[in-house]
Amino acid sequence: MKHIFYLAHRCGLLLCPVTTDKGTQRQFMRRNKSNTVWVWLLGSLFWLFLTPAMALDFEIKGVEQDNLKDNIRLHLKSLNISQDALNDPFWQEEVASTVATAVQPFGYYNSQATVTLTEDDEAIVNVTLDTPLKVANVTREIIGPARADNAFRETFNSFALKPGDIMLQPVYESFKNRMFNYALSHGYFDFKWQATRLDLVRDTHEANILLIAQSGPQYQFGDLEYVGDDKARTIISRLRPFSVGEAYSSAKLTEFNRQLNQSGYFNRVIARPVVSRAQDKKVPIEITLAHKPRDNFNVGLGAATDTGPRMRLKWERPWINDAGHSASAELFISEPEQSITADYLVPMGDIKNDYLKYEAGYQFLDYENTGTESETLSVSLHRIVKASDSPWQNDYSVTYLREQYKVEENPSQTTQLLMPGYALQYLMKNDSLNITRGSYLRTSVQVGREAAGSDIDIVKAGIEARFIRTYGKHRLMLRGELGAIDTSSFDDVPASVRYYAGGDQSVRGFGYREIGPEGELFNPVTGALGEAGGKYLATAGVEYAYEVIPNWRAAIFTDIGTATNDFDEDPALGIGPGVHWLSPIGPVRLYVAFGFSEQKNTWRIHFMLGPEL
Repeated sequence: MKHIFYLAHRCGLLLCPVTTDKGTQRQFMRRNKSNTVWVWLLGSLFWLFLTPAMALDFEIKGVEQDNLKDNIRLHLKSLNISQDALNDPFWQEEVASTVATAVQPFGYYNSQATVTLTEDDEAIVNVTLDTPLKVANVTREIIGPARADNAFRETFNSFALKPGDIMLQPVYESFKNRMFNYALSHGYFDFKWQATRLDLVRDTHEANILLIAQSGPQYQFGDLEYVGDDKARTIISRLRPFSVGEAYSSAKLTEFNRQLNQSGYFNRVIARPVVSRAQDKKVPIEITLAHKPRDNFNVGLGAATDTGPRMRLKWERPWINDAGHSASAELFISEPEQSITADYLVPMGDIKNDYLKYEAGYQFLDYENTGTESETLSVSLHRIVKASDSPWQNDYSVTYLREQYKVEENPSQTTQLLMPGYALQYLMKNDSLNITRGSYLRTSVQVGREAAGSDIDIVKAGIEARFIRTYGKHRLMLRGELGAIDTSSFDDVPASVRYYAGGDQSVRGFGYREIGPEGELFNPVTGALGEAGGKYLATAGVEYAYEVIPNWRAAIFTDIGTATNDFDEDPALGIGPGVHWLSPIGPVRLYVAFGFSEQKNTWRIHFMLGPEL
C-alpha cells in the first residue's frame, strides 16, 4: 500500500500526504465514502493506466563487455521508469537492483550501480562490477551404465567451466539442459540429475559446482508397429536404418522419418518411439502413415519462346505391388514437339537412390527454323545409383533408338542405334525454387557399334556445368556445355543425336536449335538448307542479376556458342537485359536478347518459368 500511495503521489493523483499513520488512514477512508471522491479516484486510476511511463534509454558506463551491456539494457527496459522519477531514492534502488540481477549470470555478485541525469536529461548508469566469482571446485560423477559409454562420458566431461574460470551461470544451465537432451536422444530415457548444486561464496569470490548424473539403462530399438494399413511393411523395413536390438538413437530415427517421407509412396508418414510400451528395454517404433492415392493425375499448361504454348499430362501409380514397384506416363504437346513416354521403376538396394528404370517413348519433332522432321522410338534401361545424402548420381544405361528423319525436301533416312552409356551427375542447391547458391555438373558418354546392333559406329560424349552464387543483392550465374560425336558416317547420325545451339537454355537471341554448321542455318526467306545439327558443341554464358526490390531482380547476360562440324566459323553471340520475378510458384525470367552471327543478326524475347537447376 505504501508503494501504491507513493506512486500515486509522484504522478500527482493523490494530493494528501503519504503516511502510514492509522488515524490519518481512517480519516482518508471516511472521505472516500463521498461519491465525489469516488468519481475523482476512479478517473485518476483510469488516467494512470492510459499513460504508462516510457522506457528510458540508459548509457552504461564502467562495463566493457558487450554481452554484459546488452543484458543490463534488456533488464532496465523492463522498468518502464519515467525520467521525472529517476532521481527518487526508490527508483535509484530499483535500478541498482536490476543491474545487479543482470550481471550475476556473468559471475559478478558484488556489483554496485548509481544513476545520474546530465544537463541534457541523459540517463547514465555508472556500474562498478568488483571482482567476479571464479570456479574453485568442479565435482562430476556418472552413476549407472553410461559410465561404460565412451560417447556419453566424453559429452559429460565436455563441461566447459574449469577451476579458475569466471563463474558463468548460462554455461552451467546450458550444460545441464544439453546433457539431458543428449541422454534422451541416445536412449537413456530414465536419465535424471541425482544432484546439482551451485555454491556461491561471495566473501571469497568463489563458486563450487556439483554435477551428479544418474543415467539409467540405455534402451534399444524394438519392433516396428503399424497404425492402419500395413501393406508397406516390406518397403518400410528396407528403408529402416537400424535393426532390432541396436542402441536407440534419435538421429537414426530422424533419418528413418526423412527416408519414409522422401520415398514417394506416402502422403504422410511418422515414425515415433513409444517408451511407455518398452519391454526388456526395447522401445517399439510406431508407424502412422497415409498412402498416396492409387492413381495420381497432373495437368500442366505453360509457354516458352522455344516451344510456344504447351501442355503436359502426367499419370502416376506409386504402388504396383508390395515390393514398391511404380509406374508413370507423360504426354507432352506443343506445336513443334509431341511426345509420350512411360517409365517403370523397380527399387533395388536403397529404395530412393538405387533402382532400375525401364523407359519407352515416342517423339515427333517438326522445327521449321531448321527444316527438320523426325520420328523417334526409343527403349532404354537405366540403373540409377546414388549414395544416401550424396550430391553425386551414377546412371548406367542401355538405349535402343530407331529414328526416321527428313531435312526439307531431302529423302527421309532411318537409323537405328543400340548404345550402352554412362552418366555422372552432381547437383547441389540450397532451395528447390529460389536458388541463391547451387552447382550442377553432368558428364555422359554413349557408344554404338555396327557389330553390336547399330547401323553405324558412334561415340557421343558431353559435359555440362552450371554455377549460381549470390553475394548480398548480387547474383552471378555461369554455365557452359561441350559435346563431340565421333562416327563412321555422320550422314547417318539421327537428328535427335546431333548437337544444336540456340534457344532459352543455350545462346539467347536465336531460336531453339537455330544455330548449326556454317551455311546450314535454315533461312525461310532464302531457302538456305543443309545438314541438321553438328558434330561438335561449345556454348558458354554469364549472367549478372541485382535485386532491385524484394522478389525482383534486374539482369544482364552474354551468351556465346556454336554447333559445328569444324570450328572454322565464328561463334554466335547473344546479349541483352532481363528481369526476374520470384513468384510463389517459381522464378519467372524475361529477357530481350540480341543475336549476332555470320548468317544473320536478330533479336528475340525469351520467357522462362522455373528454377535454373
